[in-house]
Amino acid sequence: MPKTQFITDFSVGDDVATLFLLGAATQGQARNGPFWKLELRDASGSLEAKIWSPQSQMYANLAAGDIVEIAGRVSMYRERLEVAVDRMRVLEEDEKAALDLSLFMAASERPATELLAELERLCKAAFTHGPWKKLLKLVLADPWVAEHLPTAPAAKVMHHAYAGGLLEHTLGVAKLCMTFADLYPHLDRQTLLAGALCHDLGKLWELSQGLATDYTGEGRLMGHIQQGMDFLDPLIRKAGLEDHLALHLKHLVLSHHGQYEFGSPRLPATGEAFALHYADNLDAKINQTKAALGNIPDGESGWSAFVPGLDRTLFKPLPTPGAGEKGKKAKTGASPANAPGNDEATHIPGQLSLLGGE
Repeated sequence: MPKTQFITDFSVGDDVATLFLLGAATQGQARNGPFWKLELRDASGSLEAKIWSPQSQMYANLAAGDIVEIAGRVSMYRERLEVAVDRMRVLEEDEKAALDLSLFMAASERPATELLAELERLCKAAFTHGPWKKLLKLVLADPWVAEHLPTAPAAKVMHHAYAGGLLEHTLGVAKLCMTFADLYPHLDRQTLLAGALCHDLGKLWELSQGLATDYTGEGRLMGHIQQGMDFLDPLIRKAGLEDHLALHLKHLVLSHHGQYEFGSPRLPATGEAFALHYADNLDAKINQTKAALGNIPDGESGWSAFVPGLDRTLFKPLPTPGAGEKGKKAKTGASPANAPGNDEATHIPGQLSLLGGE
């Protein structure tokens, strides 16, 4: 059976008859008997499904990573779409082998080669101190990092939870941190960038790699912050990083969650630590809002389903007319008001020439 329907296209009342990846499968008990709660995934997103009794008793074992053929109907439950499953079949391994698995795995909109190239340009522009350059070369040359960073997700569910998500998130945080450093030049630009690049490296060991993302045993017991520190420690020594820089970098990694209740071993205690924490949080939240509102067509407004990770529904407002178009001034460079040599347009303090006011 080919993959003919995708999750983002579903609406209440739609009939479902297609293939999905099982992201998770857990059993529960209702008043009328046992049931299965499933997380269905494909390249467009994820969706909850339930198999009620007595049909649920036909499946002794279901596991994350299975590809299933499902027939059912879409309904709304607690402000979220879900599928009531009428029939389901788990595909055999030879059937899975014949499928294009990219149809079942959401991925970054940008290819990993493009993300890595931009990250490399950012590093070349910012790092001038030899030990910082050596450390980042050692990090990116590590065989496990080199193999898994291009395809690793940044999370199981919360944000950037797709192939390439960790690399996309790392680049986003790094770019935000460099913007903060431009705005607040007293911040240590190179230390801040190193923290941005290293803050979530432990997720390469915390989360499993492959069709179904889950926490590894080590990830459950230690968490990505400690795993990242364990990875970085020997590389920091090998890079010859000065003690005070090494200590600051470790503090950035240890405090980037910002609050104890969010799993942060330490609270931010430097300007760079605050900058990294807020850059990390901002990039994650904007990614969550984009995902939650992604099924509302461009040029339209509306509300999302309930977003558990943000504990709210989200609204997509109508945009400013022309906001989706790249301005000609942005493409061509300096505008007449700030063009070099335009004496009449410059040095006019107190005038609101841009808005036409006085």
